[in-house]
Amino acid sequence: MLLESLDAQNFRNLEGKLYCGKNLNIIFGENGQGKTNWLEAIYLLATTKSFKTVRLQEAIRFGEELAIVRGSIQQSAEIRRNMQVALQGNTKTLAINNKKETIHRYLGELHTIVFNSDELEIVRGGAEARRKFLDGGIVSIYPPFVQTLADYNRVIRQKNSLLQSAQENGFSVEKTAELLEPWNEQLIALAARIYKARIRYVERLQEVLEKKLFGKEEVSIRYVSTLEGKGDLSDYAALLEERLKLRVQAELASGHSLIGTHRDDLDILFDGHDLRKYGSSGQQRSALLIIQLATLSVYHLQNHEYPLFLLDDIDAELDYRRIGQLLEFLSGKTQTFITTSKESFVERFGAGAEIFTIENGAVKTL
Repeated sequence: MLLESLDAQNFRNLEGKLYCGKNLNIIFGENGQGKTNWLEAIYLLATTKSFKTVRLQEAIRFGEELAIVRGSIQQSAEIRRNMQVALQGNTKTLAINNKKETIHRYLGELHTIVFNSDELEIVRGGAEARRKFLDGGIVSIYPPFVQTLADYNRVIRQKNSLLQSAQENGFSVEKTAELLEPWNEQLIALAARIYKARIRYVERLQEVLEKKLFGKEEVSIRYVSTLEGKGDLSDYAALLEERLKLRVQAELASGHSLIGTHRDDLDILFDGHDLRKYGSSGQQRSALLIIQLATLSVYHLQNHEYPLFLLDDIDAELDYRRIGQLLEFLSGKTQTFITTSKESFVERFGAGAEIFTIENGAVKTL
């Protein structure tokens, strides 16, 4: 899988076209010129989302109504595809080879892994960031999983609405349990699928984890269900059903769904210690990269190709020694895009790379 070229119309401040190298691509320029916007455009092309905002209309250039990002993808020696994401207001239109596609058919054509300061929430932040990381990895190797997640979130929203209404209207526990039953039936079926998929994905990550890529400390991960210690997790659906029945009163009192995979977490350990609580900033950055490289390996094992790797201001997050180790690991595996504002970075790692300078969003090949 290779991104051969990328161009954008009215997407942020971008102008011109990026003709991508097969291995390392360095996007260089002063701060505020649009380096990260090019990474965002690649990410949008692959995922139909932005890593900078949930409101895609914010990425449309001020004063314009339509933004378009296009890319030419080489999937094999014989197969090339043109992908396109068009943004207009709150809507986005997806196309492959000029034919409109649904998101389910579009996803899977191009996959990316992104490392930036926001992604550090996976190791520093709350459980939601880690669940999102796991779910994104599963979708990358099994795109239909996105529908399971959407269905589960819909059920949780409906159940929460019912619980809030029951609380406001003073419903009894018995009446609430009766009203919740059809929603809980759906929740159990969907949560069981999500739990099974996450457990298997974590197992696969653990199998390929380069535990000591950057130093002496070992990284390990473990999926943590909120039902742990409550019964037999090998029969997750039955245990979940039992817990939902026991917790109706608590859910009614809180007005929210308290049981399910939307409350699970991922333990990330450095030498057996909780990385979020006890890891230094450097250890957290290193651990995140090790975990992301594991997602790269799992993707390759599943699809027999590597995703793109996007690294934003990597020299602000890692020292040159670790960057060198990282690039050596990636060499020959994945097409990599790195942004930097430092000439010393280009001098140190630019040999054999495709180098671009960015001025006011425009690409100039050195």
